[in-house]
Amino acid sequence: MPKKVAVPQAWVAYGANQVWSWDITYLPSTVRGQFMRLYMVLDVFSRMIVGWEVHWEESAENASTLIGKACLSQGVRQDQLALHSDNGSPMKGATMLATLQKLGVVPSFSRPSVSDDNPYSEALFRTLKFTPAYPRKRFEDLEQARAWVHEFVTWYNRQHRHSGIQFVTPEQRHAGHDKGILHKRKEVYVAFPQISRQIMMSKLKRNHANATNQICRRVQVQGGQASYR
Repeated sequence: MPKKVAVPQAWVAYGANQVWSWDITYLPSTVRGQFMRLYMVLDVFSRMIVGWEVHWEESAENASTLIGKACLSQGVRQDQLALHSDNGSPMKGATMLATLQKLGVVPSFSRPSVSDDNPYSEALFRTLKFTPAYPRKRFEDLEQARAWVHEFVTWYNRQHRHSGIQFVTPEQRHAGHDKGILHKRKEVYVAFPQISRQIMMSKLKRNHANATNQICRRVQVQGGQASYR
């Protein structure tokens, strides 16, 4: 008899601060073979980065501190949030699980041996490392790495028009401003054919008037008759 595998819990975010995704990636240092660890927490609904830190080591203690700060800054209440991650040791460490229980956050983990069960964080790290602003040289220390990540997060949250959320910024969607922006955008799209026709007619009239003026300037009345040069 084949072994029955339980269907994993599915989470759906209908608003901000309902489902978060988090992960850790490496940042290269100038010391050969040594890497810094970038911790990032992403809101699945808005794609906004709600928390991040850079450390030398990878640990459940650092992760639990980050999640605690993020929950505090976002005003997350008990039993409001599900936090998804892969099956790494910092994600399943006793300190981390105890923190989640204290905060009333439901932990969610990727399926064993499934590499693409945390796609939102993976996509975020790809955006981070393939942005043209990503440094060509390795980071000299934590301060330099943290300064660069701070600039990236500011750009990503406030300026980046995200293709996964209809090209509004994560901050706009997180704050609920996206509906008004998308409504105005739709009005422009609907009005564009009419606006386009008006612009075209105006250009045609202007071109016709210019052509007429040029012809008139070339006309000379000689002996009561018009002759053209």
